[in-house]
Amino acid sequence: MGTPPWSLRRVAPLLAAFALAAAGSVLSQDAKTPYYESAGAKTMGLLLRKIYSENDWKADPNKPATRAEYYNGLLTTRLALKDELIVRQELANELLRAGDSEGAIRTLEELRGIIRDKSATTPPEFDRHLREVLAISYMRLGEQENCLHFHGQKSCVFPLRASAVHKLPRGAEGAVRELTALLAQFPGDSESRWLLNVAYMQLGKYPQDVPQKWLISGTLFDSEYDLGDFVDAAPSAGLADTGHSGGVLMEDFDGDGLLDLMVSSSGPLDPLHFFHNNGDGTFTDRSREAGLADELGGLNLVLTDYNNDGHPDVLVLRGGWWGKFGDYPMSLLRNNGNGTFDDVTESAGLMSMHPTQTAAWADFDNDGWLDVYVGHESTPGDPHPSQLFHNNGDGTFNEVAVPNHLADMGFVKGVAWGDFNNDGRPDLYVSVKGGRNHLFRNDGPRDAKHPQPEQWKFSDVTDQAGVAQQMETFATWFFDFDNDGWPDIFVAGYSASSMHDVGAFETGKPFHAELPRLYRNNRDGTFTDVSKTMHLDRAILVMGAGFGDLDNDGWLDVYLGTGEPSYQALLPNRMFRNNDGKSFQDVTTSGGFGHLQKGHGIAFGDLENNGNEDIFEKMGGAFPGDTYQSVLYRNPGHGNHWITLELEGVKTNRAAFGARIRLTVDGPAGKREIYRTVGYGSSFGGNPLRQHIGVGKATTVEEIEVMWPGSKMTQTFHGVAVDRMFRLREGEKQLRPVTLKPALIGAKPMSMPMMDMHP
Repeated sequence: MGTPPWSLRRVAPLLAAFALAAAGSVLSQDAKTPYYESAGAKTMGLLLRKIYSENDWKADPNKPATRAEYYNGLLTTRLALKDELIVRQELANELLRAGDSEGAIRTLEELRGIIRDKSATTPPEFDRHLREVLAISYMRLGEQENCLHFHGQKSCVFPLRASAVHKLPRGAEGAVRELTALLAQFPGDSESRWLLNVAYMQLGKYPQDVPQKWLISGTLFDSEYDLGDFVDAAPSAGLADTGHSGGVLMEDFDGDGLLDLMVSSSGPLDPLHFFHNNGDGTFTDRSREAGLADELGGLNLVLTDYNNDGHPDVLVLRGGWWGKFGDYPMSLLRNNGNGTFDDVTESAGLMSMHPTQTAAWADFDNDGWLDVYVGHESTPGDPHPSQLFHNNGDGTFNEVAVPNHLADMGFVKGVAWGDFNNDGRPDLYVSVKGGRNHLFRNDGPRDAKHPQPEQWKFSDVTDQAGVAQQMETFATWFFDFDNDGWPDIFVAGYSASSMHDVGAFETGKPFHAELPRLYRNNRDGTFTDVSKTMHLDRAILVMGAGFGDLDNDGWLDVYLGTGEPSYQALLPNRMFRNNDGKSFQDVTTSGGFGHLQKGHGIAFGDLENNGNEDIFEKMGGAFPGDTYQSVLYRNPGHGNHWITLELEGVKTNRAAFGARIRLTVDGPAGKREIYRTVGYGSSFGGNPLRQHIGVGKATTVEEIEVMWPGSKMTQTFHGVAVDRMFRLREGEKQLRPVTLKPALIGAKPMSMPMMDMHP
């Protein structure tokens, strides 16, 4: 079963020193800034570049520019009219995916001119498709020339206000022209109607200039509660990096008491960014100094402390959605505790080549070491069984999914651990796109006298629990939304019959897209779908998603990043405030959260150490040309109290994954309880391990109860001060107060470099 959890702590400094000696610090070319070079990371970088270079350009979704060159070459030869029309259409599609919107528009306008000049007869669906692609090409051009190039705090935030109006209007004007023509011919086209209203907003002409028959009432998007404006502070903080879809982790990676950010971008050659919190409201990109220059790509990031040394480690997941072109390895990045990381994937036994973007850590056998379940994307003819890696306690892992019947799961898009029956063992929920979801109850070892990780009993209780009502799902998590002490399940829907579903949904018309589900724990092994009664069935195409407490009232709120690879998927991301566990209120517009760009990794956390949770969101799409700046929504504060707890396990894994916290508070509304669990967060988000807990108007926490899964110990503390942070080590009798360093964002002026509008 490996060495005891704490034996590694005594040798951790020696291991770190050995790593430094093996890899070493070297000097950059300017001979001033030292940076770290990890042998493992360098090897991984070479492998990632090799895989990318060897993938066939003719079909690799990441190589549209190469295909555009090919089609351009074909146009230099004599082609029959029918073939020329096809080639030009394909050329425009690839140019658009590559980010050359102007080239796509030029190609499509030339195509239209050829059809007109040669009096060519084309099918009606061809003409309609030509207009649709032209419209979205114009819209994308407008986004690139304005939202990316002239980026501001409210750029692309729906509904678009005066500060978001496009300075360069040609893109939006072209879109209005094409969309109006489409609606004249197809008046029931809900997609074009939705995009037309957005285009008029981009021009500053909504609602007054929108033809009445196509106008969408702004009252459809009114918030149900005034939360106050969460302004995008990413530009002033130095966090507005431009990239593709990706993940985020918010954590104190270097132990200075300030939360840092690690952000990935899914392009195969995109760099991983490590943003160090400077403590003055700004962040510095220290990726190179941290030894991460060769860590490329990654659609998602997952936090862990796999070696129990107290330094947060990172798992990078790659290849999701790319099918046969997604056979990329994941990376396990060991935190050396000195601001550097080593890639230990191969030595840890985690080197495997599968398309994936989801994994979750938990100590499933309660031996004091964190294990990891990795969900892979299997398709007919291209199987990729999911994997459960058991932590041996010596820095290595063994794969045990097959003997434990957890391998053949299908096209997995989200995995989450949570103890739904409160028996002290983490259970597993698997979200599958195009198949049945699964809830596995952890029943412990098959032989209790001789427990072996490859002989564990995971019972599929999906049907009896009642949590398999969807067939197209994505992000998922366990959380206690109603504060009754029993973990509930959220799972996002992710499918649409076409982009017309987007327009229909946003205009209040019937649609066919899959909706999210919220399953309330009935405390008897079953769940009830309460999505409609809780009003959380009001978002479609949900990708990145996360939860936190926006106003410190003690109730967990939900933020849903929306989108789909196509450029037509322009729909607002949505924020829902938990109204005392009775319902979820849409606060998207009041808080300024309705970003139209595609939302992926989401993290809630107190970046300023001022007692309010801010929200970081990784923006950008899947196509190489679909880049956008990340967003940091700064919390304006709401006057409620809070407490932050940082737990350290002893018999439990050191990061305290699975530890349950119960707070008892007494405020103006009376006595109540608030529940949290450490480590079990969103499958597409990265909150810190420290638990920030709002307590509303209560001025004292009457009681804190912590239940440790490793030791089965329960610790209780009374009369704890609010608006403070405390550390607790398993078994210690006292909470240790921590002095937080303030880091007010925007306190230090920062010059902004011009952002590159292309990848």
